[in-house]
Amino acid sequence: MSDIIKLSAEPRADSGKGASRRLRRMNMVPAIVYGGESDPVSVSLAHDAFAHELENEAIYTQIISLKVGKDSEEVILRDLQRHPYKNRILHADFFRIDKKKPIHVVVPIHVVNAENCVGVKMDGGMMTQLVTEIEVLCLPKFLPEYLEVDATEVHLGDIVHLSDIKMPEGVEIVALTHGEDHDTGILSVVKTRATEEVPSEAPEAPAIEGDEGASEG
Repeated sequence: MSDIIKLSAEPRADSGKGASRRLRRMNMVPAIVYGGESDPVSVSLAHDAFAHELENEAIYTQIISLKVGKDSEEVILRDLQRHPYKNRILHADFFRIDKKKPIHVVVPIHVVNAENCVGVKMDGGMMTQLVTEIEVLCLPKFLPEYLEVDATEVHLGDIVHLSDIKMPEGVEIVALTHGEDHDTGILSVVKTRATEEVPSEAPEAPAIEGDEGASEG
């Protein structure tokens, strides 16, 4: 788990589409803070400062200390809406956390040592990452920034499954709590055309009619 990320927001009394449009014209991002025992609170964040923080992958999975006015509370970024083609953030949802209650969070999977993968380096295969993120369940203090899969010893034809991930303390993969049938593959090394088997001996050329005895006489 990385250090707590800090964001600043301002409370807002107005709501609705019209109010949100006015905020966006002022280069602000409308957002909501919800969850826990408190009522939902509408807030706004400075667009450019927020966008800069979003460049850090950890913000999508780690605890955020959100300062609203003079008060701060710990939240996670639960949802983010972006403009379909402009580089603009339209809305954000922040969820309050309880340090004593487990939370569900989707975290990315990082493949390490891909350049040393046996199945690629020695066997000439091609690595394919089948899953890029998974949902985990844990207490906030155990929340991982990401999960690692070591590709070093993955051979041609191998498939790495969810159950093969070395999990941090106190963290479990939600899919695996539903049984072995949900132990899906996340990484594999497969054959490429260059590694297809070639016959060790070329087949004999068929005899051409009339060739027999052509050299006789």
